[in-house]
Amino acid sequence: MASPPEAEPTLERFGYRQELRRSLTFRDLLIYGLIFMVPIAPFGIFGSVFRASGGMVALAYLVGMVAMVFTALSYAQMAKAFPMAGSVYTYAGRGIAPPVGFLAGWVILLDYVLVPSLLYLIAGLAMNSLVPAVPVWAWLVFFVVLNTAVNYLGIEMTARANRIMLVAELAVLAVFIVIGLVALANGKGSGSPTSPIFDPGTFSWPLIFGAVSVAVLSFLGFDGISTLAEESREEAGRLGRSMVAALGLAGALFIVQTWVASMLVTDRAALLAPDANVDDAFYDVAAYAGGSWLAVLTAAATAVAWGFANSLVAQAATSRLLYAMARDRQLPAFLAKVDERRRVPVNATFLVALVSLAVGLGAAFYGDGVSLLGSLVNFGAMTAFLALHVSVFWHHVVRGGSRDWLRHLVLPGAGFLVLLFVVINASVHAQLLGFAWLGAGVILLAVMYLRGRRPSLPWMDRP
Repeated sequence: MASPPEAEPTLERFGYRQELRRSLTFRDLLIYGLIFMVPIAPFGIFGSVFRASGGMVALAYLVGMVAMVFTALSYAQMAKAFPMAGSVYTYAGRGIAPPVGFLAGWVILLDYVLVPSLLYLIAGLAMNSLVPAVPVWAWLVFFVVLNTAVNYLGIEMTARANRIMLVAELAVLAVFIVIGLVALANGKGSGSPTSPIFDPGTFSWPLIFGAVSVAVLSFLGFDGISTLAEESREEAGRLGRSMVAALGLAGALFIVQTWVASMLVTDRAALLAPDANVDDAFYDVAAYAGGSWLAVLTAAATAVAWGFANSLVAQAATSRLLYAMARDRQLPAFLAKVDERRRVPVNATFLVALVSLAVGLGAAFYGDGVSLLGSLVNFGAMTAFLALHVSVFWHHVVRGGSRDWLRHLVLPGAGFLVLLFVVINASVHAQLLGFAWLGAGVILLAVMYLRGRRPSLPWMDRP
C-alpha cells in the first residue's frame, strides 16, 4: 500500500520533518502490538495473578482487557488527531497543554524505560533456571546486545524478527492449549469450570481490581503501536484500529490459556497461600498436563518471548518516545539524532540499551527486583493512561466543541474511572514509588519554568 499523500504535510503542519522511514503496514503494526503484549505473557505471571485474584485469573484478564479497550479507543482518537510519534506525551501535550504532556511523558517513562529492564530480568531468571551454569547477568547482557543490534539495523529488521517470533509463540501456546484440553477431557481438571471466571467464595471487586493491577502487565504494549506513527504507511485511523485489534486478539488468548491453566491447578489452597512460591506455578501446571518436556518448553518460550521478542519492541518503542521528547527540547537534544542510513533514532536506541542493562543488573542483585520493577511499570502506565482519557475529552469537546458524546465523553470517561479504580487498588508500595517519581517530575517541571524553559510544542495548530 502506498504512503498516504497527506502523511508528510501532516507532520509539517505540526512543525516537524519526516525523518523516520515509513515502511510499516497494518499487518506489521498488528504483529508489533501482539509481540509487545506477548501472546504467552501469562506464563510468567500466572501464579501471581492466581493468588491475587483468589483463583479467578480469567476474570482478572477479562476485566483488564475491558479497561484496556477503553484506553485503546482513546488512543485511536488521539492518534487520528495527532499522527506523530510520542504516544501519551504527544497526545496530552497537544490535546491539553505542553506542561501536562511533559508530566504524562515523564510518568509513562516509568513504563517505557523500565519495562525493557523488567523483561530482560525475567528472561535472565528463566534461562538461568534452565541453564544454571550461566548466571542471570550474563543472559541479561546477551539479550540487551542482541536486541540493540536488531533495532539498530532498522525498523524493517525489527518487523521481520517480530513475524518469526509471533509464529513461534503461537505454536507453543497452541501446544499447551491442546494438551491442556486433552488433560481436562481425561479427568485431570479440578474445581468447577466456572471457578476461573467467578468463585462466590472469594469474589470481591477490590480483590479483582487488585489482581488486574498485576495482570495488566500482560496488556502493556498495545500502546507502543502509537510510537510508530511516523514509520507507518497507513492512514492515522488504521493506526488506531491496529491497537484495538491487537488488544482484542491478545485478550482472547490470555483468557483461554489462563482458564485452561486454572482448571489444571492441583492444589488451589496451597497456591492461594500468602507465602506460596508462585514463580513456577504455570510450569508446574504444564508438567502435570503433559509431562516435564512441556514444562521445559513453556519455560524456554517464556524466556525467549520476554527476553528477545517483547524486549525488542519495547526497546524500539522507548527510543521513539525519547526521540519525540528530545525533538521538542524537553529532553537532551542528542536523543533526537537520527541515523542517516538506517533512519532510526540511534542515540536514543543506545541510551535505552545502557539504561536497561544498568537497571536490569541492579534489580538482579536487589532481591525481589521483578516485583519492584513490575510495580513501577504498571503504575506509570496506568497514571499516564488517565491523562490520555482526559486529553480526548479536552481536545475534542472542550476545545473542538464535539458533540460526539460516545467517543469523546462516555468511552474515555468510563476508561478513566476503571483505571482510577485499578490505581487505587494497586499495592501501597507501587503507589509510594509511583507518586515519588511523579513528584520528581513536578520538581523538574518547576525548575524548567524557573530557568525560563517552559515546555512548548512546535506549531500547536490543530487540524
